[in-house]
Amino acid sequence: MTNNEAPLNRGDQYIVFYAQGPYDGQTDTRVSTDGSFDSEVTVLVALDGKETQVVYGNPVAKKVGDQMQVRYTFVPAEGEDIEDPDERLSEQ
Repeated sequence: MTNNEAPLNRGDQYIVFYAQGPYDGQTDTRVSTDGSFDSEVTVLVALDGKETQVVYGNPVAKKVGDQMQVRYTFVPAEGEDIEDPDERLSEQ
């Protein structure tokens, strides 16, 4: 389903499902501000006290009952670099 086919109205809620990356398996509820869902979502991830912005994109939407569900996939090239856990340990 594309943005044009998504039956959302301004103010409608939709459920976000994150796939891959540091938010894999997490969900979120968002509100449509313009009658569509976001083309990408940027989230702030805290790893060992360091905050990093990561991007999820490539939305795939489907309507389940009365609820719109949108699956976003991790796009590592779009966000900040995530430090390798082994490298974080070696710096201490």
